[in-house]
Amino acid sequence: MSFVAILSPAKSLNEKVEMPAQSEPLFLKKSATINKSLKKLDPKALMDLQNISQKLAELNAMRNRDWSVEAHSGIGTPALFTFSGDVYQGIDAETLNPEQVKMASDRLLILSGLYGLLRPMDAMLPYRLEMGTKFSVGKNPDLYAIWQKEITKFINSSYKDCTLVNLASVEYASAIDFKTLKLPVVDVQFKDFSNGKYKIISFFAKKARGYFARFLLNPEVKTIEHLQAFDTDGYFFSEADSNPNKLVFLRG
Repeated sequence: MSFVAILSPAKSLNEKVEMPAQSEPLFLKKSATINKSLKKLDPKALMDLQNISQKLAELNAMRNRDWSVEAHSGIGTPALFTFSGDVYQGIDAETLNPEQVKMASDRLLILSGLYGLLRPMDAMLPYRLEMGTKFSVGKNPDLYAIWQKEITKFINSSYKDCTLVNLASVEYASAIDFKTLKLPVVDVQFKDFSNGKYKIISFFAKKARGYFARFLLNPEVKTIEHLQAFDTDGYFFSEADSNPNKLVFLRG
């Protein structure tokens, strides 16, 4: 059995990555169309659209202006090393060996509001555009309308013999049309013990998704039973809370 995992991106970025990217994003022309609309928004409009501070809005207005297709082959940095939020702290890409980086390219996909999908070593430029943003582009009322069909078609055609491991948030996983997805899907949840019961705590769950993504970079992980053996940072598999389409890991 082969696996491919989907991840959410991160708002936090490491803009000092020195490792060169190895490929261009799959849907760069469509990203350029989105960017063309973003460039029209001044900082005040970005504040209102994205509910961000003036300082962040000014930064992202500058990023939007500087973004270009051509820059990706010059100053673009690999996505897996550029995102630096909680999930990516769990992956800790800087400490991956070459074999693990290659496995990441085979097994990980990063969903993105601007790029649709990013493979780990795809070049990206700094941006901020969450998938759930109510941002219309042309006749498309939102980003889901732009990306859902494209992303689902690509996964169906490129990962025919794989099981999809869902490590993404609901906001980002919704960019896939699961009704037409031809792959079996396994959702993975992480719960911590708090106030007398197990529950999903966002900060810990995000980091655990990163730990699990890194766990998938082991070529020996080939079956659902192997997935159940995940035990990083004190998590353990709960058979009682799981089913064939959902793996639940508990801690505490």
